[in-house]
Amino acid sequence: MVHSSSPLPLPPQALLRFLRQDLGLSENALALGLRQAAQERAPLPVVLWRYGLLSLEQLEQVLQWQDSDG
Repeated sequence: MVHSSSPLPLPPQALLRFLRQDLGLSENALALGLRQAAQERAPLPVVLWRYGLLSLEQLEQVLQWQDSDG
């Protein structure tokens, strides 16, 4: 778990759209990921992967998407 005194900013809407539309993540999965990411002050894609909501391949797709589009 990462500890920091300042909260992470909310993920961009484009990332949430990518997770929903391109990777097919459910609203419930996203809600859990957002809650945990805020609580742990950790990046959303990593939290989703760690909780088994994204496969390693999907995590790599998100990271590549962020490098190119985000």
